[in-house]
Amino acid sequence: MSQLIITTLMQGMIYGILAIAVYLTYTILDIPDLSVEGTLPAGAFTLAVTLQWGWPPVLGILAAFVVGSLAGLMTALLFIHLKINPLLAGILTLTIMYSVNLRIGGSSNISLYGLANLFGSTVWINILIMVAIVLVIKLALDWFFKTELGYLLLATGDNEALVTSLGANKNHMKIIGLMLSNGLAAVSGALLAQNMKLADISMGTSVIVVGLASLIIGGTIMRGVAFLNGTTRAVIGALIYKMISGLAIYLGMAPNDLKAINGIIIILFIAYNNLQLGQRFNRYLKGVAKS
Repeated sequence: MSQLIITTLMQGMIYGILAIAVYLTYTILDIPDLSVEGTLPAGAFTLAVTLQWGWPPVLGILAAFVVGSLAGLMTALLFIHLKINPLLAGILTLTIMYSVNLRIGGSSNISLYGLANLFGSTVWINILIMVAIVLVIKLALDWFFKTELGYLLLATGDNEALVTSLGANKNHMKIIGLMLSNGLAAVSGALLAQNMKLADISMGTSVIVVGLASLIIGGTIMRGVAFLNGTTRAVIGALIYKMISGLAIYLGMAPNDLKAINGIIIILFIAYNNLQLGQRFNRYLKGVAKS
């Protein structure tokens, strides 16, 4: 049980970075970007190759961010300059990245055993390292959103006409947002590879579901907590999501059932939001109390 809790915490924080990446595109820019499914494994393979070259893990993670950002740039250019639907542009990027990832790694998976690792043998130190990484990324983004460029990025998803009237190029804002998002997705992939000691081509499969589920859960549960911003809710949502999945395994669910469990979790939280089940339940409890 303790090992399951530790694994859940580590992966929850790693996927918390992915959730922040998805928050940038889906929530802030209002762009349905699927390219993160290609950039997450790109980050893992980039890290693996740089470790084989003898680079320290920190430089490998930074290299992963650069590769992911370039993939995000590809998506942006496809839908901005070639006028391809953003959803299709993301699909095209993740399809291209599948081959690129195989080229980077030279095979469909790379073992990281025996290579340098950011994480050691002390469990709680590893958790503290992950907490520090997530905090640095979250606080850096929160600071960025308070700058002039950050304000323009936030405004792009809500009111493109306002951004244009302020003399800024809305397309440049979208490019920056997509590059940041996919760069962070690649960082998430690099950290996941460090944690698993493996880079695998299938690591990105359905990760967009994890990111969206984290946003939905974080937004639902923390809806009434006004002081929590979007990045914080994304991380908390990812932690809760992984805890629910971990609990399902602990209760005896087969790993093959996890995809179905993940889908059911999302359906339940969306239904909770759309049907306002929480308010109905509260009214029911008040009615019971009065009677």
